[in-house]
Amino acid sequence: MPARTKARKRALDILFEAELRGEPVLALLDERTAAASPPVSAYAAELVRGVHAHQARIDELLAEHASGWTLDRMPAVDRNILRIGSYELLWGDQVPDGVAISEAVLLARELSTDHSPGFVNGLLARLLELKPTLAL
Repeated sequence: MPARTKARKRALDILFEAELRGEPVLALLDERTAAASPPVSAYAAELVRGVHAHQARIDELLAEHASGWTLDRMPAVDRNILRIGSYELLWGDQVPDGVAISEAVLLARELSTDHSPGFVNGLLARLLELKPTLAL
């Protein structure tokens, strides 16, 4: 598995755990980094910090463009996959847009419901389409 794919999965684990437990995500990131079991790569930490820094805007965009879905109704795994994908798509400069979307779809395919890959793909593709006009 490529290093960035592993980093995305590790970032998802941390974001999902923090949300599930109601813990501050950066504190949990620090704990997981110190424990290093499994290790937290620099890219995984960047993704967690980036999602945290932009989460209000990310969630606003997801809620606005997720046709017929509220954030609360989305499975928590999908919600956090979409947060990572949105961060990479809109604020990250490390990977091309298409890669950010396809990696999010792969995570959804591996970790969520049968309908999740299409949902994740459609919503992130919509954000990509709107990217030039979005106020970030």
